[in-house]
Amino acid sequence: MKNTMKKPVAIPVEKLRPFAGHPFKVKDDEEMNTLIESIQTQGILSPLIVRPIENTEEYEVISGHRRLHAAQKAGITEVPALIYALDQDAAAIAVVDSNLHREHILPSEKAFAYKMKMDAMKRKAGRLEKNSSQVATNFDTATEIGKCAGESRDQVFRYIRLTHLIPDILKLVDEGKIALTPAVELSYLQPSEQEMLFSVMDSDEVTPSLSQARRLRRMSEAQT
Repeated sequence: MKNTMKKPVAIPVEKLRPFAGHPFKVKDDEEMNTLIESIQTQGILSPLIVRPIENTEEYEVISGHRRLHAAQKAGITEVPALIYALDQDAAAIAVVDSNLHREHILPSEKAFAYKMKMDAMKRKAGRLEKNSSQVATNFDTATEIGKCAGESRDQVFRYIRLTHLIPDILKLVDEGKIALTPAVELSYLQPSEQEMLFSVMDSDEVTPSLSQARRLRRMSEAQT
């Protein structure tokens, strides 16, 4: 990745766009309030990283979504940014890698981040090796993602499975009401089955154990 600008440039916030499909939430919480106060007193100390949007004068944010949001809240109209010329897949990988160091990451954020990076890596490998038999497999990419994130290949797959959960159940995972392993089992249920299950969980204020989740998965797979 070669930097097209040696120094940060000031870019108007109205010319900046969030990365399409950005998997990390930007929340108005206490941490955001602290960041806003810091920016109001010291400015943005670490430049955003952006890439040009083709055929426009606008830029897509790769790293710095929280800083951009805080700057907007603080009433700042221009932010410092480093401009990188990246294609969509390279940018997607950079978006994920630049956010995985954060202290607090929700399971849903990891799930969609790992999936975004895996899809981008497979497309990139496919283009590079289209005349070769050595195209990256799911296992190759999961292993590589795991190395960068400090997790096993299997754990990467577990998180990606969460992208098959309906939003209501995924929210329970983020809230810590359903653990990762039972949630993975529930991800194999059909969406309609998940909807019915959530209705029961919501009305009875209960969540399935791992053994119950596995039983529900077996019942679902027996009907398909």
